[in-house]
Amino acid sequence: MVRAEANRNLPRARPRRFVALLRWSVLGIAACAADAGAVSIQGGDWELDVGGIVNAYYTATSCSGDAVGGLALAGRALGCSGESHKTSIGNGLLPSGLITKFKTTQDGIDIGGTVGIMVHAATSSGVDTNTNVDVRQAFFTVGTAEAGTVKIGRDYGIFGANAILTDMTLLGAGAPTQATQRGRVTLGHIGAGYTYLDNYGQISYSSPTFGGGFTFTGGVFSPVDASTLYVSKAYPQVQAQLAYKTEGVKVWAGVKSQKFYGASGSTAEGDNFTEVAGEVGASLSAGAFGLLANVQYGKGIGILSDGDQGDVKGLNYLLQGTWNFTDKLKFGLNYGKSENRDDDVYNDALNASFKSNENITGGLYYKLTQSVTLAGELGVTRSKDYLGQEAKQYGGSLGGIVFF
Repeated sequence: MVRAEANRNLPRARPRRFVALLRWSVLGIAACAADAGAVSIQGGDWELDVGGIVNAYYTATSCSGDAVGGLALAGRALGCSGESHKTSIGNGLLPSGLITKFKTTQDGIDIGGTVGIMVHAATSSGVDTNTNVDVRQAFFTVGTAEAGTVKIGRDYGIFGANAILTDMTLLGAGAPTQATQRGRVTLGHIGAGYTYLDNYGQISYSSPTFGGGFTFTGGVFSPVDASTLYVSKAYPQVQAQLAYKTEGVKVWAGVKSQKFYGASGSTAEGDNFTEVAGEVGASLSAGAFGLLANVQYGKGIGILSDGDQGDVKGLNYLLQGTWNFTDKLKFGLNYGKSENRDDDVYNDALNASFKSNENITGGLYYKLTQSVTLAGELGVTRSKDYLGQEAKQYGGSLGGIVFF
């Protein structure tokens, strides 16, 4: 009964929490995309690289259909920021940011690290200051080529990294959710194909390549809360991944787990659960053709982030195909869906409980120079509840991104 009451309250709280969470939570993976900075400074045994990313996209959305609650990305509340139509010029799936990297070798040990400071372009005001920044990465690493590398500090999670880094909309916008772009970024396929990989304080380990192409990555992560209903306590979150890479092919499998406790005084008090989720995926590159498939499934995996749907099983999957017409021009088409799987819990006539988001996006990406990519995308997002109601968002984006 406690679980039913907790879940009954989840959909009502979702949109407000969603905007607050995603305002500062969607991708700053620029550090992963740019290996070397625009400026390199040598001082003694230390090398410092300073670079970054700047991007902006004109996005336009049109929202229609039923009033689906919860994390309905296609609904007016989120998809069109409370309107039936909305336009923004702001960041795509990546924010803009300044990325600083450092490295050295001491006593035969390689030392490195990254500090990433992210900013956003679009706001709902033309006079208010836009000075908020988000330090999403601040970590250092120690290791050797033979023993592997240990990372200590704040960085992205392991679970879900391959899906989002291989998503073609990383260089574009994907689902142009207006409630998040005005204040930070669009969503790509977050919440409609995969759960966000999140940012955590962590101590993790990456192995050297073994067995002809295998690598292992795993670690302990600072546990997180889920809304005001579920909190973490003494146990850390654990994530791990085994990957295999050979020419043109990469295959991976990952897991994550964390214990959640019903918050004292909330409707979820006493309703404890353990998030246990798994992921498998593969990418293929053969000449001009590229293919990606990724599936995530588990209890407490959430739609957007850990535990955000409570003690509910969830399924995410993403399929993508790309074709390079030339060395500069690429076309891509991808489809993703994220859904709750516990019909008995969420089929609630009172709350018209949220069930799923799905998005299909087609895009053209033109590499104007080595550093500048122009992108244009069109897509449709659909959200459904357990009563059969459906909301639709039609969206498009046009803009560009530069890595320096």
